[in-house]
Amino acid sequence: MSRLFERVKVRDVEIRNRTVVSPMCMYSAVGGKLTDFHLAHLGRFAMGGAGLIFVEATGVSPEGRITHGDSGLWNDEQKEPLKRVVALLKSMGATPGIQLAHAGRKASCHRPWEGDGPILESDKNPGEEPWQTFSSSAIPWGENWHTPKEMDEKDMEKVRNDFLAAAKRANDCGFDVLEMHNAHGYLLQSYLSPIANQRQDQYGGSLENRMRFPLSVAKVLREFWPKEKPMFVRISSVDGIEGGFTIEEAVEYAKELKKLGVDVIDCSSGGQPGKMNLRSALGYQVPFAREIKHSADIQTMAVGFIVDAHQANKIVEEGSADFVALAREALNEPQWFFHAEQELGQAPEENPYKEWPVQSAFWLEKRKKTLDRLQAAPVK
Repeated sequence: MSRLFERVKVRDVEIRNRTVVSPMCMYSAVGGKLTDFHLAHLGRFAMGGAGLIFVEATGVSPEGRITHGDSGLWNDEQKEPLKRVVALLKSMGATPGIQLAHAGRKASCHRPWEGDGPILESDKNPGEEPWQTFSSSAIPWGENWHTPKEMDEKDMEKVRNDFLAAAKRANDCGFDVLEMHNAHGYLLQSYLSPIANQRQDQYGGSLENRMRFPLSVAKVLREFWPKEKPMFVRISSVDGIEGGFTIEEAVEYAKELKKLGVDVIDCSSGGQPGKMNLRSALGYQVPFAREIKHSADIQTMAVGFIVDAHQANKIVEEGSADFVALAREALNEPQWFFHAEQELGQAPEENPYKEWPVQSAFWLEKRKKTLDRLQAAPVK
């Protein structure tokens, strides 16, 4: 059997295969609440055979959003639409996960299709005001961006409490997997990166100091999150910029996360301003997942331009990662997962649609038999 499509158990949570739908911001929530769009958007991946499906980066506070359209979990009203998502995903055989996030100095931003820049008084949408942003240091993310407030102990304590409260709501919703967003230049990664973090106190300078605050958030989450449920952490394995966070530092950080009880490191990269020295290529972040997996002795998830079933399976078969996540490829082909299973010869030959929802499988099996018959008929 292909290892990509074997059932896997992390703590007490069993996942039907090693494929994952990565958290993808849709910037379409209303007041932090998901809509019917999100139900359809996430449901299609469950119907397509994905193993673990993450709800997009979900703000732990209003100021922790990237945009006004972000998902949120800072109040109880936001739980109800998430409960609908959880129920749907589970009914389709998928495992529901949620990524909790704080955008830090990249918050107070326009939606990507509205410019993807900071909200300014001169270009704000009606009813969508800019807000005060926060970071490890009072350094704007880029030219014309808001200057974030350098966080003090009180701010850090609030963020820890916000993550904890959001995790409690996520558990109330029935999510089986929790992921802490610690990548892409957002708040927690801004502490790890020496490019963003210019502090002169116990939270800046050495790697030990730069890890201190994000580790304190991870500790609070893991201590609360039920012991039978796994916790993932998404990191930028490297900044990809000279003088930035390195893969060697990422390995050390992963070791500390493992000590806290984190189960899987989700290995992405980048997020700081400036031109990265990484070249985008198929599976270009897989080496990070492999290095962290073997050097820190922890399970990892590979992500980034993974598009082909054989490519994905090879990542797992060769021991580069334990999970393979898709994002834009899943948007392009929501049934990629069932198609990959067929392509790898894991679907029963006599009934390749056995795992599909019966409402589709019944008709697709008939279609296959008809096509087989037509293709076998002599051409006249």
